[in-house]
Amino acid sequence: MKLTVAAIGQGRRLPEQNLAEAWFGKLPYPGRFLEFTAKHHGPQRQLDESARILAACPDGALLIAMDPLGEDISSEDLAAMISRHRDTGCREAVFAIGGADGHHSSLLDRADLKLAFGRQTWPHMLFRAMLTEQLYRAEMILANHPYHHA
Repeated sequence: MKLTVAAIGQGRRLPEQNLAEAWFGKLPYPGRFLEFTAKHHGPQRQLDESARILAACPDGALLIAMDPLGEDISSEDLAAMISRHRDTGCREAVFAIGGADGHHSSLLDRADLKLAFGRQTWPHMLFRAMLTEQLYRAEMILANHPYHHA
């Protein structure tokens, strides 16, 4: 199953973006980043950001909204969720990271799952690196690789 991170904002050449790309580069299956910037500002911005992510989601893709009000799950539970969907024939999972104001309700309503990394607020680029590391960790858990226990 292809793992995609669809994020608002440009990665620029920051160390955190390099770290996120390095984790993605280790995946046994190709992962990809989709980056979007809003065309609007003010109240229309959140709707525009979510619409751009939704438009990029392939038909049949699993959409996971990263949201502070989402479910906080363990690395093992993330791996099990990926495995379950992969085993039912899901070809792609899209992990959506919203902008500063989060996701619009249109994306949250469409999301198959809403996940959180605790209740803290994380810097946007660091969150990307943390998410890609967790996706790599999930793949290593599924492969019974010792990385998860190192």
